[in-house]
Amino acid sequence: MPVKRVSAGANRCAVQGAIQPRFGEVRIRERGRLPHSEKDSGLYFVTFHLADSLPATVLKKLVERNRILVSAKLIGVNLLPSQKLLIEKYSATKMEEYFDRGIGACFLRDPRIADLVVDALWFWHGKRYRLLAWCVMPNHVHVIFRLFPGQELSDAAGG
Repeated sequence: MPVKRVSAGANRCAVQGAIQPRFGEVRIRERGRLPHSEKDSGLYFVTFHLADSLPATVLKKLVERNRILVSAKLIGVNLLPSQKLLIEKYSATKMEEYFDRGIGACFLRDPRIADLVVDALWFWHGKRYRLLAWCVMPNHVHVIFRLFPGQELSDAAGG
């Protein structure tokens, strides 16, 4: 299927094909600090970022946010107003705002490094997943892919 590549300044992005939703059994896998929801042949939107793209204080608040959410769900309690505020302040949408500020060294701004990331994403395309779209930003990367049957999310990066 043809790929539409888009370059916007330092960003390298592409979209390929139509995305068709599927539904099925969802598994929760604990991976250190954050739980991951997985399903066979799942469609995933993944963001990964450079280590210096978020201040340490924000990372600490993200860990606290996730601990609160997991604890509240496990014991079935309502959140306190201060907890609700923290959850909102460090939501995925707010994290995108932090990433978009271009904090850190922004090594992915270099087209040679960005192209290495894109090549790495393409490496498992057709083998472990179908790569649908990606966008390499100066300090983070967005990827949309569908796992092939029998593949685990942890294997998507070759691990």
